[in-house]
Amino acid sequence: MLVRDAMSTVVLTIGPAHTLRQAAALMSARRVGAAIVHDPDAGGIGILTERDILNSVGLGQDPDTERTHAHTTNDVVFATPGWTLEEAARAMAHGGFRHLIVLDRDEPAGIVSVRDIIRCWAPARQQVPA
Repeated sequence: MLVRDAMSTVVLTIGPAHTLRQAAALMSARRVGAAIVHDPDAGGIGILTERDILNSVGLGQDPDTERTHAHTTNDVVFATPGWTLEEAARAMAHGGFRHLIVLDRDEPAGIVSVRDIIRCWAPARQQVPA
């Protein structure tokens, strides 16, 4: 199975000037754990995850004043739609992250998460023995 079979193609894209509270509200409303941050001044696209927001709040930073650009990962590992799910899982495990931005012809085509991969690998509605 390939990344294109598992990825979410509707992604949340935010800007670097959004506050963390705004980002969290948008992510919550869309029920996603990551957003693409488009920042032409920082060299393109990065990713902001729920963990980035959690870490900031845990440090006592104000989510109403902290901007996404200060918490965005810009050194991103990108997947392609043609990667296997095994390749994506290996990249996530090696890098210690749970989301990959999927690029197709150098443009964001989606995001694949650990949860997406698990859904593909686990048979739907399978009963787990107690």
